[in-house]
Amino acid sequence: MKKVTKPVFFIVLLVIALFVGVQVTGLTYQYGDIQTTYIKKASDVRWGIDIRGGVDVTFTPSTGVEATEEQMDSATEVIKQRLITLGITDSECYTDYSNSRIIVRFPWQSGETDFDPEAAVKELGETAMLTFREGYEVDETGVFTGATAENVILQGSDVVSASVGVDENNKYIIVLKITDDGKQKFSEATKKCAAEGKSISIWMDETVIANPNVEQQITSNEATITGQFTAEEAKSLADKINSGALPFNLETSSFSTISPTLGLGARDAMLIAGAIAFVFIAVFMIIMYRLPGFVSVIGLAGQVAGMVCAVTGFFGFMNGSTLTVPGIAGIILSVGMGVDANIITAERIKEELRAGKTLDGALRAGFDKGFTAIFDSNITVVFVAIILMGAFGVTDSFFATLLKPVFGFFGTSTEGTVYSLGYTLIAGIILNFVMAVTASRLMLQSLSKFKALRNPVLYGGVKKND
Repeated sequence: MKKVTKPVFFIVLLVIALFVGVQVTGLTYQYGDIQTTYIKKASDVRWGIDIRGGVDVTFTPSTGVEATEEQMDSATEVIKQRLITLGITDSECYTDYSNSRIIVRFPWQSGETDFDPEAAVKELGETAMLTFREGYEVDETGVFTGATAENVILQGSDVVSASVGVDENNKYIIVLKITDDGKQKFSEATKKCAAEGKSISIWMDETVIANPNVEQQITSNEATITGQFTAEEAKSLADKINSGALPFNLETSSFSTISPTLGLGARDAMLIAGAIAFVFIAVFMIIMYRLPGFVSVIGLAGQVAGMVCAVTGFFGFMNGSTLTVPGIAGIILSVGMGVDANIITAERIKEELRAGKTLDGALRAGFDKGFTAIFDSNITVVFVAIILMGAFGVTDSFFATLLKPVFGFFGTSTEGTVYSLGYTLIAGIILNFVMAVTASRLMLQSLSKFKALRNPVLYGGVKKND
């Protein structure tokens, strides 16, 4: 590692302090009635069913639809994908083939106070069939007829991805990337509509969401949907398009709220206990290990803030993860491993000083020797976390895909509470290397450059003159 100078401590401290601060306050921008979140705060954490409760809903195919097992599986996967786009990982989704039912349980959203089960399930059960149609011919009830009904230009299957954008007037739009086949069809349709002075209407199921005029042929592989969308409406529409359409209409046969097994009172008690434990750990580390202990406390504060960041998603455009009781256990275990990593390093530094090495030599050797033990203990936990996320996560996640040859023959097993444990563990281990290994080393080596802080006693050694 290159020579660390005195200002490095203050730079690292400032970065960690800002990181902790934004997790408390967040960063939002209000423009009229539109609030844009750039950085999420700790209160944006989505709590699991076991802590906050949620919804139990049963979907069935609409009357007259005889759904096959393959169609039921397809509908179940679409619902799971919609839950994922909403940042819900603590969910349960079962398919009852004999009774043609799909049973879904999922938690409340963060910040919800007046919970409406009907509104919560509506978005999941919508067919969400996106179509681009020629012109805008409708009957008195608003249902498309004539050429609009007959000439479907693009469907949801022609769309690769959908994202939210902003046009030159600062209005929210949905940007669609379409397939090569869809690009060809769209090019031909826009050429025809431009020549005939027709519009291309855009529909979600049987509701028109835009009806733009076509002035010229469009040959790119991008299309946009414009309208008077709020940020939430634009994101919701993009999520529906990305999740895909259901193979048939669903009806809600029953729904109810689920009471939490622990409740918010238990959550608050755990948070208070965690804060008290952190204070005791901080005092212990400073008393036992002096300056290395002081530096480790700063690193641990950054690690806790980083764990909150991993759960919320940090940036406004990123989905977070649902935090369950096992997830909280994963955070506690990760912080404990962070404490252990700092203790290992501090003890190694102390041993090197008592063996007669200079302060600079003891710091280098202490961190180098401590890293081997820290790496070995942490990497085994990473393997466990990956297995938990692969075995109990959603079927199309990275780790589930990676481990499919191992767990595929057991069938699908999505268990959000176990996934939450694996997620917080792997996030905690990564932050452990960032904070307990890298940041602590930079700060401690920087502080050792100050003459007043070069006494070996401050690092656990025997007092002597440098």
